[in-house]
Amino acid sequence: MVLHVVKSQTQTLRLLTANIQAGSSTRRYSDYVTRSWSHALPAGQKRSSLDAIAKLASGRDIVGLQEADPGSLRSGFTNQTHYLAERAGFNYWSHQPNRRMGGVASSANGLLSRLEPVEVQDHALPGRLGGRGVLVARFGDGDQGLTVAVAHLSLGMASRLSQLDFISDLLSDLPNAVLMGDFNCMADRPEMRVLYHKTRLQPPSCNVLTFPSWGPDRAIDHILLTDNLKMVDTRAVAAAHSDHLAVEMEVQVPGESLR
Repeated sequence: MVLHVVKSQTQTLRLLTANIQAGSSTRRYSDYVTRSWSHALPAGQKRSSLDAIAKLASGRDIVGLQEADPGSLRSGFTNQTHYLAERAGFNYWSHQPNRRMGGVASSANGLLSRLEPVEVQDHALPGRLGGRGVLVARFGDGDQGLTVAVAHLSLGMASRLSQLDFISDLLSDLPNAVLMGDFNCMADRPEMRVLYHKTRLQPPSCNVLTFPSWGPDRAIDHILLTDNLKMVDTRAVAAAHSDHLAVEMEVQVPGESLR
């Protein structure tokens, strides 16, 4: 008697995470001073930058955004996540405003998807200073479904540790999960170990240098996968003139996770 094992079919998803710096342009360290006005005023080429980011996003299935302005003075009161969804042809989008600076500037995590999520949650993250969050979308049914989380972590190690511990509790034991975003740290930092210990998320198999965009020497933007998912390819790509490069990745996921 011969037993035939039928392997579940997989589906390839094209993922992207990008800190878009609200469409501002930073091409050298001195721009943080000389172009600081662009972080508070709508002038500049933010709209053309957003159009370039929309073109980049249009070839993906799921996109995570950080530092997308949800509609303040500096963006001309444009919800940038919504704008990108419309320009790039995404039917589903969600955003999580996190930090407001007197109505002049505001920042949000964002999610663009060609797949319809069954649930989207947003959670404020702990930390010494407020204004950080994680956006969690679930696709498919039950614990076997695909979970995608988008986060922007703090600059300080102690705050990052508490934030990663919080995220670990959200994603613990999920077999099909993705955590993407601006971590503000390398994947091998001590505070990252809580993710690898409390969830099935794995350290990246290769470092993708993303910061600063004009001469990247640090891998601080990541797409992390659980051990049930398989990375096919990954690389850094320009997100218009943001100070971060974006990370794109092709991932094989079990077909049943999206049903």
